[in-house]
Amino acid sequence: MTKICFVCTGNTCRSIMAERLMKKMLKDRKIEDVKVSSRGLNANGENITDNAKQTLKAFGASSSNRKSVKLGKIDKNTTYVTMTEVQKNYLNSENVISYKELLGYEIIDPYGQSLDVYKKCAKDIMQGIKILIEKLELWR
Repeated sequence: MTKICFVCTGNTCRSIMAERLMKKMLKDRKIEDVKVSSRGLNANGENITDNAKQTLKAFGASSSNRKSVKLGKIDKNTTYVTMTEVQKNYLNSENVISYKELLGYEIIDPYGQSLDVYKKCAKDIMQGIKILIEKLELWR
């Protein structure tokens, strides 16, 4: 079983969108042996943002409510994917990769921005997920 955890700051926008978008993309490809989660470095139990829910719904992924979850201890058997290099450096572990490594650029924080910004963010996130899925299929 492959385990992937997306990490951002608050786990109300980017990482939860990445988790749910990847779950949808894996389901669409009938890939079942990957466990996907998300966490926030500073998560404090806030609900997923309304714009994140609307964006997920627009892309056909689960838009159900969920409280943010703070990242705890790093699990050596999980691959962590951070939205920024600062987050990657903060985790300081060999099993962490950043979106900059996947795409050549970071995923900006859409928190407090318009729905269009969230949708652009989701598209960028999906580009990285496509690369991750390709890598997963090579690992098999």
